[in-house]
Amino acid sequence: MARGRQRGSVIAYFTSAKFLLYLGHALSTWGDRMWHFAVSVFLVELYGNSLLLTAVYGLVVAGSVLLLGALIGDWVDKNSRLKVAQTSLIVQNASVILCGIILMIIFLFKTQLLTLYHGWLLTVCYILVITIANIANLASTATAITIQRDWIVVVAGEDRSKLADMNATIRRIDQLTNILAPMAVGQIMTFGSPMIGCGFISGWNLMSMCVEYLLLWKVYQKTPTLALKSAKAEESELKQLNVKKESDVKPAEGVQLIVEKDVAGFEPPQEKEVGCAARIAEPFVTFRDGWVAYYNQPVFLAGMGLAFLYMTVLGFDCITTGYAYTQGLSGSVLSLLMGASAVTGIMGTVAFTWLRRKCGLVRTGLISGVAQFACLILCVISVFMPGSPLDLTVSPFADISARLFENEPLPTIASPEPEMILATGMPNLLNGSTTPAYSDPEMSPEPVPLLSVSLLFAGVIAARVGLWSFDLTVTQLLQENVVESERGIINGVQNSMNYLLDLLHFIMVILAPNPEAFGLLVLISVSFVAMGHIMYFRFAQKTLGKQLFLCCTPDPKAAPDSSPPGNTSTV
Repeated sequence: MARGRQRGSVIAYFTSAKFLLYLGHALSTWGDRMWHFAVSVFLVELYGNSLLLTAVYGLVVAGSVLLLGALIGDWVDKNSRLKVAQTSLIVQNASVILCGIILMIIFLFKTQLLTLYHGWLLTVCYILVITIANIANLASTATAITIQRDWIVVVAGEDRSKLADMNATIRRIDQLTNILAPMAVGQIMTFGSPMIGCGFISGWNLMSMCVEYLLLWKVYQKTPTLALKSAKAEESELKQLNVKKESDVKPAEGVQLIVEKDVAGFEPPQEKEVGCAARIAEPFVTFRDGWVAYYNQPVFLAGMGLAFLYMTVLGFDCITTGYAYTQGLSGSVLSLLMGASAVTGIMGTVAFTWLRRKCGLVRTGLISGVAQFACLILCVISVFMPGSPLDLTVSPFADISARLFENEPLPTIASPEPEMILATGMPNLLNGSTTPAYSDPEMSPEPVPLLSVSLLFAGVIAARVGLWSFDLTVTQLLQENVVESERGIINGVQNSMNYLLDLLHFIMVILAPNPEAFGLLVLISVSFVAMGHIMYFRFAQKTLGKQLFLCCTPDPKAAPDSSPPGNTSTV
């Protein structure tokens, strides 16, 4: 009897909307991580082992989300949930499949394409790849907004503890796929070929799109409240369909109830011609309104605090791992460090759920911020330890200017080694190579002391606990305190802010690309992290007032856990 009940509860869990949402997110994230890893390597491989196409792609992606984030969010708000999720899913996967096919054609016929129209046809292919890949990224942004910022809130219902657990589980899936997906596709590309890698990713996305489409439909069926949306979406649909007056068409009884509930207080819009100038100006008005609405949110300072954490070189991106490579760390060591960072990231999601239960959501952000900043002090100390190459007397462009005056050609970039590709996902940006800075034994100087780089990565890895706990805190604050009709546009602007600060950190590296200046970049990064947490502290101070430092166990029946998400009264 007990076994039957237990089996029934297991089956109920695996068929629940929550689990199906996890499964769909895992498939989507796995495909995303494989593609983001592979497209950079493909572009390096195609363009004569140069980072030019990769840099252009990164700039286009960041600029597009920065400019279009608010418009994407507004589109999410103005359309039904199922339509948004299905459309963004199809556009994203179809774009990746098309990109994979084009890349396979380029790999197969690159020599012939070079001779056609003086190479212009190949250039057009490169432009097509970057453009379609950018469309895929924009569609992925729309998917993330609608699923992670809206659907998950509705599926959780009024239970905020359930919402916190779901957010943490989503982040754990992200952490695992961040490591495993690039390793899987990297092995395929290493032991097969880039063309086989393209075919595998295209095939995966085709299969994943069909499964995810079915999972979305199942979640939508199991959660009837997903079919209900705020008046903003209803107004938009009424305008698009040019609904006739109530006297002309008698609606069904259920539809009449929805119209009376959601559209009460305003008359059906009358048809009127919209001028060409107004249509052209509409995206700019939406862009402005989105940023104004973001500024007026009660959680504005918390969102800004999260965005400031993107202005850092203290993460496992191509910049930091490239620097570590110049300091003598091998690709295998870097891959182990990335695995350790994933473990601490998962620990951060566990810490978030525990702290939230003990101290409340707002105080969890404070504790997480203090923990992250305390760990980053190790990175500051590493700048002044033996082995640190910090030398502010070296001009950032000394090597380039010297070669220009000597009329020597700039060094070409060596082909990416499989070990480095698997460890970092990108070639080394700091010394223009995927090999260590001193790869020739005859030219190697004395071994570099590892104390500095060891402290640096110890701080970066330990700080992931506080980082991911803080990220989840701000995510849930946005979910709970942004009204339903503005979730899309506000989270779209939040994504734009994140990309803006991320773009600034790449510009900072471009201005100071030498390893000798990396210590300065570390200090600037820690300063921005500190400013982000100061903004959050100001938000918490406004929210909690004199109770800011009273870290006691909240009553589970109190308002913070019982009031429905989307109620701004909690902040």
